[in-house]
Amino acid sequence: MKHPLRFGALVTTVADAVRAEELGYDLVAVSGSPAPAEDPWTLLTWIAGRTERIGLAVIGLDVSQREPTVLARAAASLDLLSGGRLNLGLSGDHLNEVTDIVRGVLDAGETGPLRHLGRHHRVPQAQRGPLPAHRIPLWLSGNEQLAGRTADGWVAASEDIDDLVTAYKSIDEAAAEAGRDPLEVRRILIIEPGLTADDLLTLGADTFLVRGVPELTSWEGLREAAGPSVFRPASVRAKRRPGIAYDSLPTSLAETAVEPGDLDYARVRSTYMRGGAPGLVLRPRTTAEVVDALAYVREHPELPFSVRSAGHGVSGRSTNDGGIVLSVAALNTIEILDESRRLIRVGPGARWADVAQALLPYGWALSSGDYGGVGVGGLATAGGVGWLARKHGLTIDHLTAVEMVLADGSIVRASATENADLFWAVRGAGANFGVVTSFEFEVYEVGNVGFAQLVVAADDQAELLVKWGRAIEAAPRDVSGQLIMGPPRAGQPAFAQLMAVVDNDDPETIVEQLQPIAAVAPLYQQNVILTPYAGVMANAADGYHQGAGEPTSRSGLIEHLTPEFARAAVTLLNSGAVHWFQIRTVGGAISDVPSDATAYAHRSANFSVIVMGSSKRRVDAAWAELSEHFEGLYLSFETDLSALENAFPPATLVRLRELKLRYDPHNLFRDNFNITVETR
Repeated sequence: MKHPLRFGALVTTVADAVRAEELGYDLVAVSGSPAPAEDPWTLLTWIAGRTERIGLAVIGLDVSQREPTVLARAAASLDLLSGGRLNLGLSGDHLNEVTDIVRGVLDAGETGPLRHLGRHHRVPQAQRGPLPAHRIPLWLSGNEQLAGRTADGWVAASEDIDDLVTAYKSIDEAAAEAGRDPLEVRRILIIEPGLTADDLLTLGADTFLVRGVPELTSWEGLREAAGPSVFRPASVRAKRRPGIAYDSLPTSLAETAVEPGDLDYARVRSTYMRGGAPGLVLRPRTTAEVVDALAYVREHPELPFSVRSAGHGVSGRSTNDGGIVLSVAALNTIEILDESRRLIRVGPGARWADVAQALLPYGWALSSGDYGGVGVGGLATAGGVGWLARKHGLTIDHLTAVEMVLADGSIVRASATENADLFWAVRGAGANFGVVTSFEFEVYEVGNVGFAQLVVAADDQAELLVKWGRAIEAAPRDVSGQLIMGPPRAGQPAFAQLMAVVDNDDPETIVEQLQPIAAVAPLYQQNVILTPYAGVMANAADGYHQGAGEPTSRSGLIEHLTPEFARAAVTLLNSGAVHWFQIRTVGGAISDVPSDATAYAHRSANFSVIVMGSSKRRVDAAWAELSEHFEGLYLSFETDLSALENAFPPATLVRLRELKLRYDPHNLFRDNFNITVETR
């Protein structure tokens, strides 16, 4: 496997770097030794801020002037800030130890601190990270043997063919002795302007750094004969999982796909709550690439297959072990289609915090869960219980159309007038029928809202549940909220968290509507603010998911919090089987929609109950004592993926099975709340 041919410009000014990007160069490099007038690292940082696309490189950076761990962290930071464009070229003494330390710090996906006790450098314990945006290539100058054994590239300024042949031979031999493919090592040459394409072909390099910034016209033809756009070294290929045809990935997906050996794997392997170890993560950027991805998945019918938007799903269906994950995170656009109708289009990879922020200037909102980090795709196909639900309904109740890719790769539009049966199914059971690549919503006007966070005494937990439930049911529809309680702790008073959003911008009205809720028990703490809806949703953590384990959650929909239910709930809490117990408000506008209007059919409930614990056996046993009180469940908070009869009423399930047989007869979309059918 050959590296693709690249052309770079060796520059000394920001202006030359900007010109190189305009002319179509692949990268721009600054020299690190001998030192130029400006500090090379500072110059490269300034160039990064003035450019957008072009790769960045510092070559010959003298490591004797820089502490390796500090250098590595600076490199990771620049790579993150520049969007994954950095190449790091080093020179100087003791490069074998320096490269080990730099690589160790950059490998922030590894657990535990870095320890290096060498002859010249001693690092008893160093924090890894931050994780760079991509695997930063390390290029070495001069030392051919070390470059062959460990580096990603070797840099030279010679145009003497004999010298280069000798150096390349030394690199190849060292690489082979180290068990590496010699082609893994890029050959980077610094050249003078004026060389012809034929001259370059004789030099045997794959990356040319020309002094100055001449036009590329005479060299463009060489790109056509270059290798693939993505090169994966043997160290990455060695971590490939069995049963996956990695080398037959469509060209459209190869550049963004992530394998277990890739640096990006730490970012994509797990989800918000679960650890995962998929064999391949596909990251399409367009609907056409989703089509390509599903064609590839169909070629691996025996493997687990997960679809992921933002990876926040509690049910655990957006990662797996050894299979394929299709992440739609890159399909994250948010567009205003028709301002007069408040019609928007949103990609499945967008996060709800970003949607809320995009709608803020228009004075609009869309009820969408309670955590801004949740992705649009998963929530908008399951239901969407949120802070404005009692007044405005579920998220799916404002969905007007979707574009989706079906199991056979066909692209369809579904709405009330186009593929209406599919549109019905998407709203509540969408994960079974295809990959939605865009959602169209009709949003509504929402000004500032009251956001209340209360902590109340829970000396009598059962009584608190009953009183809170009655207060919520009696409250105006402006009020939506939730209650959270944990198991009692020895020596500490029992308490509950009550949160609510009041869709009203008048402070006196907000206080008036909250008063009955705050009065259900003595207050320990209260915080009520007037804020835009986007402010309520601005609670998403930065960084990538690092979930671990296999938490168990159970969900149930219930019409009223009766004394009988409350006593059973307290027994569950006291069992120690669950970490927390949460009730969200539904009802109100949700109940106005006929039960057969969408696949989300349990419309009469006023509350959605959720528990979570670590032991499936214990959670199941404790939850069984509550099951008689429920009618239905909310898919997004249930980990028992076999609970179809609880998730959908009989008539709904019959209809879903008929549609499943029509749209996904081979059950491609099976790693979810799988609607199974019998094929004849």
